[in-house]
Amino acid sequence: MSAVSVPPDARVLVVLPAWNERESLPGVLAEIREHLPDVAVLVVDDGSHDGTAAVARSHGVDVLELPFNLGVGGAMRAGFRYALEQGYPMVVQVDADGQHDPRDVPRIVERLADADIVIGARFAGTGEYEARGPRRWAMRVLAGVLSRVASTRLTDTTSGFRGAGPRAVELFALHYPAEYLGDTVESLVIAARNGLRIEQIGVSMRERSAGRPSQSPLKAAVYLARACLALVISLGRRRERLVPSEAAVV
Repeated sequence: MSAVSVPPDARVLVVLPAWNERESLPGVLAEIREHLPDVAVLVVDDGSHDGTAAVARSHGVDVLELPFNLGVGGAMRAGFRYALEQGYPMVVQVDADGQHDPRDVPRIVERLADADIVIGARFAGTGEYEARGPRRWAMRVLAGVLSRVASTRLTDTTSGFRGAGPRAVELFALHYPAEYLGDTVESLVIAARNGLRIEQIGVSMRERSAGRPSQSPLKAAVYLARACLALVISLGRRRERLVPSEAAVV
């Protein structure tokens, strides 16, 4: 894949939520620097106890340290608040385990010119990533329901590889769900209900570069079953419209 440069004036902040990722971070940060020399990078250390924050700082990136583990949603909400406070209108979330290819980031940024949220989708005709059995069924159910909510076809609503434009950054700085699984499912429901435009692009998913995956196949299936429950809960909540222009850093 040939790399596409991010425009120097794009002011993109790449946010990596990281929990005990000291082994994988050096390689991931080096790859980001190689392929995305013009973007700012923020590592949100989500209560790690393996020295993740120190490793990140040794590579010259900005670091936020959370006092204890909040999960991806809490880490990303901190990242969005940092982006709003520092004047970054675009945020791209990249996993700290090396599964996301930073060479896809410019494609996500390019699509943010027309969309508020761009999802890097694993099941959109790019790459060889597969999910089988109950896990795949659950992912299809989630994608089908959220496609109707967002009024566009989505195939991978649990992907953590996604970009947010100015309206989404402003909204998520205050209202990004920190609850378990809210970062994937409920965030899309909140965005769609507030009139934000959601799109996706096809991306390839790679193997984790180091460390141990947090989920076995069984745990992955349980995760997605809980995601379906989270979707039901989020759709059942009161349809409160959150006005992005009212967002402010707290």
